[in-house]
Amino acid sequence: MTVTLADVAARARVSPATVSRVLNGNYPVAASTRERVLRAVDDLDYVLNGPASSLAAATSDLVGILVNDIADPFFGIMAGAAQTQIGGPGDGSGRAGGEKLAVICNTGGSPERELTYLTLLQRQRAAAVVLTGGAVENPAHQAAMSAKLAKLADAGTRIVFCGRPPLPEGDALVAALAFDNRGGGRRLAEHLISLGHRRIGYVAGPPERTTTRHRLEGHREALRAAGLDAAPGGADGGRDSDDQDRLTVHGPYDRRSGYEATLELLRRAPDVTAIVAANDTVALGACAAVRDQGMRIPQDISVAGFDDLPFSVDAVPALTTVRLPLFEAGARAGRLAMGKENPPPGGIATIAAELMIRGSTAAPRG
Repeated sequence: MTVTLADVAARARVSPATVSRVLNGNYPVAASTRERVLRAVDDLDYVLNGPASSLAAATSDLVGILVNDIADPFFGIMAGAAQTQIGGPGDGSGRAGGEKLAVICNTGGSPERELTYLTLLQRQRAAAVVLTGGAVENPAHQAAMSAKLAKLADAGTRIVFCGRPPLPEGDALVAALAFDNRGGGRRLAEHLISLGHRRIGYVAGPPERTTTRHRLEGHREALRAAGLDAAPGGADGGRDSDDQDRLTVHGPYDRRSGYEATLELLRRAPDVTAIVAANDTVALGACAAVRDQGMRIPQDISVAGFDDLPFSVDAVPALTTVRLPLFEAGARAGRLAMGKENPPPGGIATIAAELMIRGSTAAPRG
């Protein structure tokens, strides 16, 4: 049933005129009253202009692109590529004709902000929404996301995931373009093992993110296959099952985290001969920490990243990493959002990751 302005007014215990003033922002309203009205709007999931039957199923020229951090090249590349397909005809003419207004919504990695932006886009009757990057693995948040996306889809909004797997429940998506993070993590670890590394540290991302889990799972799959998933244990000759936890340090996907986590990792396990970083930005911090400890890359310790961001090849030495086709994936997500391309079979496509071997990894000394 459509929620009306009168429903919001009753919930907030104010007049419909007061609700209108709060939503339009054209008349001063007491802060406490405004807060009550906005809370009622959120609780009831009220959509502006919802009562107008002529608008109920219509969408606007707005497309939302949700990113964790637009300053991070990982997200910036995908968002920019999606916008090339959303913002115009793509023929360089500058003529109007079918384009939409792409709006970048920077969540800062906050699940609450992600839901808030989706609500705002719902109120604006967005034509499409593209959600980029890994998702938070929290059942309550996943349920809230499924419900919110279902309401957007029911209103005619096209929903595309780019760089993230589909939700456990819900079929509101046009498509989910998921990177093969697990396969990339496995191939990177296999490369280091083939060079002779046996003690490999891992600077991981936030533990609640799908990207973090999948990359780490691939890494540990390779270690298990090589018999390196645990170190020699106690007097009974057994294995120490906690060893991989000691060789793994979690933190945000930024340079500072890479630096601090690497120092912690070297303190815990000074015998590591290689470090895998959660992404290339984290790897830069890891490289700085290694150098500040008086070690050389790769002569004393190898360092590897993930994503193949533009600066990776310009690092000294150039960074061994896993390439994700960020621009290609973002452009495809934009075409799917605009209805320019048919969805993949089943609505899900896994995008391959490619190992890029460069100078930051080599066989361990001795």
